[in-house]
Amino acid sequence: MTNNTLLEQFGPRDTMEYDVVIVGGGPAGLSAAIKLKQLAAASDKEITVCVVEKGGELGAHILSGAVMDPVAITELFPNWKELGAPLHTEVIEDRFLILTETSSYKSPEWMLPDCFQNHGNYVISLANVVRWLGQQAENLGVEIFPGFPAAEVLYGDDGAVKGIATGNMGVAHDGTASAAFQLGMELHAKYTLFAEGARGHLGKQLIAKFKLDENSDPQTYGIGIKELWEIDPKKHKPGLVVHTAGWPLASDTYGGSFLYHLENNQVAVGFVVGLGYANPYLSPYEEFQRYKTHPAIRDFFEGGKRISYGARAIAAGGLQSLPKLTFPGGALIGCEAGFLNMSRIKGSHTAMKSGMLAAEAISSALEASRAADELSSYGDAVTASWIHTELHKARNVKPWLAKGLYLGAVMVGIDQILFKGKAPWTLHHAHADHESLRPASGYQPIVYPKPDGKLSFDRLSSVFISNTNHAENQPVHLTLKNANTPVDINLATYAGPEARYCPAGVYEFTKTDEGADKLQINSQNCVHCKTCDIKDPTQNIVWVTPEGGGGPNYPNM
Repeated sequence: MTNNTLLEQFGPRDTMEYDVVIVGGGPAGLSAAIKLKQLAAASDKEITVCVVEKGGELGAHILSGAVMDPVAITELFPNWKELGAPLHTEVIEDRFLILTETSSYKSPEWMLPDCFQNHGNYVISLANVVRWLGQQAENLGVEIFPGFPAAEVLYGDDGAVKGIATGNMGVAHDGTASAAFQLGMELHAKYTLFAEGARGHLGKQLIAKFKLDENSDPQTYGIGIKELWEIDPKKHKPGLVVHTAGWPLASDTYGGSFLYHLENNQVAVGFVVGLGYANPYLSPYEEFQRYKTHPAIRDFFEGGKRISYGARAIAAGGLQSLPKLTFPGGALIGCEAGFLNMSRIKGSHTAMKSGMLAAEAISSALEASRAADELSSYGDAVTASWIHTELHKARNVKPWLAKGLYLGAVMVGIDQILFKGKAPWTLHHAHADHESLRPASGYQPIVYPKPDGKLSFDRLSSVFISNTNHAENQPVHLTLKNANTPVDINLATYAGPEARYCPAGVYEFTKTDEGADKLQINSQNCVHCKTCDIKDPTQNIVWVTPEGGGGPNYPNM
């Protein structure tokens, strides 16, 4: 049964009207909501703002490294320290290591480009920062609805976006209404901001509908896999930031690690693999697990305890891959658009700033009694802001590193140290990530070591500590355009890469009773990282919103 059929049977949906609806309760969405309310208060105006968030609570789906540049939060709340924002651990030391299988080489400090220098920044839990931003937003009168995924974009008769519809609740596995069925709601707005994060479900539709990317390079992504550990206090150094490149990845595969010391003897460790890799046998999850066994890394964790796990795709294309940001009735903000500065491995500050700039554009529009038109001043403001300056400086880093570790490192040094990011050329991304995968016939399978349960772990035990849960008997939210493609093409040509690029054990190839191959989708394991939607070589997998509140529930990632 389709959503239209359910609408015919149980509709119409209830409707709520707002001045602004914001999809996504992350740093971009909440900063936009806060700025809108601040501007309204400054001009003694009333404005209604609503934020919908698919996670069961604010922060539940937020995962980032994270080292935070405080520039944007300082603009939003100059007194954030007095207000108790959870930025507690200032960076005191940067280390950058090049790893071989058995050795490590520390880069001299004078060789580190500015992008790898973090003094003045803070090691944070972005989920906790988001929860704090949510409190500030609610104090200002923002209405926040966690557990309500935006499942559909609504359009007016003129084709402009007029809001969103939240997902239905209580839909059975076969698409029919269960006894607990509840129709979603329509949230109408004069302007709608989309802040779903990288590869947003609705943002992807909007980019296609309005051709927002027709003058942009293809967006490129990485998969970031992260664990939170509690380590031996003797090994803990609050404010220490360690990045690595090299082993265990082959030199032609873009990626690297981060290791950040927070407060309370906690360490955030993670691994990023660019999703433009060619070898279908590569498993980002297993690469991360064996990274932790390196002699220069394992000592941090021996005797410690792993307490949380998660994964999320990141949009890493930078300035060249930014789509047009606006369309009639709304705009893209934050990682939905792709404002991550890959060279700095930071995006929360740019996400926040983009939300603030969009809020200023909307505030001016509402002041002029406009509605549902195009917020062109937002795009202009981004171009005139420090976001553009920062991304322009970083624009060549990812394209150089995609050419291989050694050549890339040399050229990044020239670009960032010699030219200070102002080289008279701009490199471009030629292909989308799914186009980069090559047939398995050209590669040998990679034999990964079995997890030891102390430093390295299997996928299912990892998913368990991500607190991932989905309501039973709901429709599978990882949909296939063609049910035969996974076996007929992906397994036959690429050796079934779904089973390797997914960091949560969602996809596995099994046998039918007759002995034929089939793809089994364990959608209950999904941590909403969006890797499958990005890397599937046939683009046959389409991620759609599951029932509200489903997915991971990260405590402080």
